[in-house]
Amino acid sequence: MHEQRILNQVIMAAKLAGATKKIRVEVGELSTISPEHLKEHLKGMVPWEVETRFVKAEVKCECNYKGSPKILEEGHDFVLFVCPKCSAKPLVVRGGEIKIVGVE
Repeated sequence: MHEQRILNQVIMAAKLAGATKKIRVEVGELSTISPEHLKEHLKGMVPWEVETRFVKAEVKCECNYKGSPKILEEGHDFVLFVCPKCSAKPLVVRGGEIKIVGVE
């Protein structure tokens, strides 16, 4: 169950960062879990307040395209996307990760 692995990693990282009351997490569009899903599950696992923020994806391609990717399919544990200009595999600039941005 990939969600459990993600949740455990977020919890461990938050504890290492000193979380005792609240965590703020950015969830990228290309990550394999939604901000709402992450928040819902974390709230049931930790005593902290959980705040999540969605981060829109941005990609850069060798064809000089820079912007939003074309998402072809999203499934359990994967997001398939390409460059909307040339259909190649672009480099993710932002929105591909889950990141703790603050703890209290």
